[in-house]
Amino acid sequence: MRRIFSIGLAVLLVFSVLAACSKGEEPAKEKEKGGKTTIQFWHSLSGVNGEYMDALIKRFNEGQDKIEVVGTFQGTYDETSTKLQQALSANTAPDLTMIERAYVQMFAEADVLEDLKPFFESSDLSEDDFVEGLMGHSTFNEKLVSLPLNRSTPILHVNKTILDEAGLQVPTTWEEMKTVANALVQKEGNEIKRYGLTMPYDTWYPIAMISQSNGSFFNENHTSDGFNKNGIGKEVFGYLKDLQKTGALYYPPAQDTGNIVNQMFSGGKVAMMFQSTGTIGGLSQTADFEYVTAFLPKRDVYATPTGGGNVSMLASSGNKEEAWEFMRFMMDDPKGLQQFILESGYLPFTNKMAESTEMQELWAKEPNRKTAYEQLEYAIDTNKHTAWPEIMHEFFSAIEAIMYDDADIQKSLDTFSKETERILSQ
Repeated sequence: MRRIFSIGLAVLLVFSVLAACSKGEEPAKEKEKGGKTTIQFWHSLSGVNGEYMDALIKRFNEGQDKIEVVGTFQGTYDETSTKLQQALSANTAPDLTMIERAYVQMFAEADVLEDLKPFFESSDLSEDDFVEGLMGHSTFNEKLVSLPLNRSTPILHVNKTILDEAGLQVPTTWEEMKTVANALVQKEGNEIKRYGLTMPYDTWYPIAMISQSNGSFFNENHTSDGFNKNGIGKEVFGYLKDLQKTGALYYPPAQDTGNIVNQMFSGGKVAMMFQSTGTIGGLSQTADFEYVTAFLPKRDVYATPTGGGNVSMLASSGNKEEAWEFMRFMMDDPKGLQQFILESGYLPFTNKMAESTEMQELWAKEPNRKTAYEQLEYAIDTNKHTAWPEIMHEFFSAIEAIMYDDADIQKSLDTFSKETERILSQ
């Protein structure tokens, strides 16, 4: 099954639809009854995380009497980006929006995001206050156009009870992981009752493994991918296929992939899992075994991609000073994103958050949550390009061919390289 992205043609829009955005007069400030300025904020947080964001907005609104922030859930990251593109074209964009970090560059290159540097200069905030490993998608063309919001990394989740029973240690390298994963497989006849390792169907994990092999997603000139011709891609997927063939790796269906692997892990049907740090809270509540987290095992080096959303101010906003007040609250006030992060399990992204008494107490109580933050020392951003959404679509096709259809690895990657070069040459 081919994964379809609503944002798949977004690259074209950068040079067409967004060009229709007016950079003339700013819209008049939107006032509520009572004289408050209304700030429209779009986000992609649903479920319990959406509730945490609603609570954050309520805390801000109740803490002053001049601004009313209206937060609106717009769907998935892809859906939010598509709606934002449409709104920019129609001159109905919000004041603030969440943008998945890999898509920020598209909007930045279209010059529709406000430069936040002047606001920093007039506040107590500094770019140095932010964790470097989470700022890779914040500055483009010397403009500070986005700041972290709900950020995460993939980490290794481990059922340590199973490993202890087998007399095995948590793996730190690919070779160790291969040995441990194979040793933990349990079979009854031809049926596998327990797998050694799993990971969701996603680009995150192959990109991490490419980077751990001293590779990069794009070549230096951004004319092609950076992992096929040098053989790294074949080695990465060859490693995964070897694990899959022995039953050591359970590779889940594309549909509902995250929930499937989480349930497999929680149910003791798989011993180790590559998964987002954002799942720690839920797994901690459902696991009836000793549950620990660790860095993604390395091949040549430790490396981890980051994910999640950033927040940006739209250049078309007529309420920039008020929008900044809300952004400053989120970034700097303990009742802002610090509290949201404590509740949700996302990564603290400022030194102040990480060093706060509340965060230190949480990490002491739940050390699993600290793993991802410490792993940020090895954060990488190798897939930065305005064409990333379209190329990501092609990368998913390669993953599906190799992992689901058992297609030839090299031929599949050659097809991917050809499509990548075509897209990048446009």
